[in-house]
Amino acid sequence: MELMKASRFIKPGEVRIETVPKPTLEKDTDAVLKIVRASVCGSDLWWYRGISQRPSNSPTGHEAIGIVEQVGKKVTNVQPGDFVIIPFTHGCGHCAACKAGFDGSCPNRDRSKPAAYQAEYLRYENANWGLVKLPGQPDDYSDEMLNSFVTLADVMATGFHAAKSAEVKPQDTVVVIGDGAVGLSGIISAKLLGATRIIAMSRHADRQTLAKEFGASEIIEDRGSAAVAKIMELTNDAGADAILECVGSNESVDTAIAAARPGAVIGRVGIPQRKDLDTSQLFHNNIGLRGGTASVTTYDRELLVQAVLDHKINPGKVFTKSFTLNEIQAAYQAMDQRKAIKSLLIVNH
Repeated sequence: MELMKASRFIKPGEVRIETVPKPTLEKDTDAVLKIVRASVCGSDLWWYRGISQRPSNSPTGHEAIGIVEQVGKKVTNVQPGDFVIIPFTHGCGHCAACKAGFDGSCPNRDRSKPAAYQAEYLRYENANWGLVKLPGQPDDYSDEMLNSFVTLADVMATGFHAAKSAEVKPQDTVVVIGDGAVGLSGIISAKLLGATRIIAMSRHADRQTLAKEFGASEIIEDRGSAAVAKIMELTNDAGADAILECVGSNESVDTAIAAARPGAVIGRVGIPQRKDLDTSQLFHNNIGLRGGTASVTTYDRELLVQAVLDHKINPGKVFTKSFTLNEIQAAYQAMDQRKAIKSLLIVNH
């Protein structure tokens, strides 16, 4: 039995590298991948901080790029040696959800097992359609480009999902709530879709700088009713055409609703932290509320990979610190303590 290094969640505030069995093919639709780079997601902090529950000794991580090592008999779209983006969604490509472009909601994924991308190797389900093949090999690209590819496994696609769900159009005024990597990717996405005014909500200088570099025109540091008042002041009391809600807290959702002009749409991708929602204001102001798990493979294939290859976007800049796999605890701590916007993991060279 071959062994590998992989990250495990031990308890809130602690992750560590352990030696575990290397994954093998279990289904004809699987692939085994050698991870090149992975990352820590802001959503990982929910269980790292003990806010949400996660079983002890469970594997971690859901964003990576890598090389195909083995494929099952039914996998024909990729082959050993291919360089791929590894979306967290594992969409099958043939169900109604995937055909409609919503592979993030694909029902043909085994959700009983935690994702395990922060490791040397990974078994990937529904590999034939779910994986996104990249031209060439990792050595063909700069570190900057490789970092951007990693974001296409989740965070950039999630930010883009917020913008698409909010129906961002040319000339729109957009408010982006959340200054983590998803919110910053939402700014990139709003700009890519033609928004001419992007108001970013941020209290942190390093994130404000990156937000402006990505296309934000104004920054608001306030929260709650004070933030809404600033948005109304900036929009002549009209409200925003589109709102990207990239946090998931009660306050962020309430702010999004209050900041929307009548007829606006809110693109919601922050993991919900509330069980109920009063929809009366949505009704009275004809405000739409859409969003959910990102359609990663769909967006990568339609637009995002080419946008990175053409240097139209550079979402890899959200990685402000890098670590080896053995430094996994430090990678989590850096994000938890806001010393990194997003932590990159260098796994296999």
